[in-house]
Amino acid sequence: MDGRDGRRRAFVAGRSAAYELTDESPVYVISVAAQLSGLHPQTLRQYDRLGLVSPDRTPGRGRRYSARDIEQLREVQRLSQDEGINLAGIKRIIELENQVAALQQRVAELSAAVEGAAAAMQQREAQVHASYRRDLVPYEDVRSSSALVVWRPKPRE
Repeated sequence: MDGRDGRRRAFVAGRSAAYELTDESPVYVISVAAQLSGLHPQTLRQYDRLGLVSPDRTPGRGRRYSARDIEQLREVQRLSQDEGINLAGIKRIIELENQVAALQQRVAELSAAVEGAAAAMQQREAQVHASYRRDLVPYEDVRSSSALVVWRPKPRE
């Protein structure tokens, strides 16, 4: 990885290829994914059946794992071996982590929308203030004045 938001560039004879590999790119067959994760291929198949790690499929139904899938396999193994959590618990943890990530994404989207609306409102407010007539005398509220006004009705004729 080159450190730029998890992306790797593929190069062909010194030139950039027409595709770009990311952490989500399904490139590893099950045997390679098993070696990279330190697990047995049968364990990977079991995790797939349980829905813990779901790799992409080729048209021939072969599994293709991404770098993110391999990281998730390692995390499942860590939770199972080091923390003693059963597979059902791990599945729930993964679901909750995915839900939190989706909610964080939604919060970011809504925050951006609120910031955009606030900027638009400030711009509109500035336009309204700029449209004020400058030839009018400002109104002064008489209730704040200390003057006393006496009213006397006209006599009836």
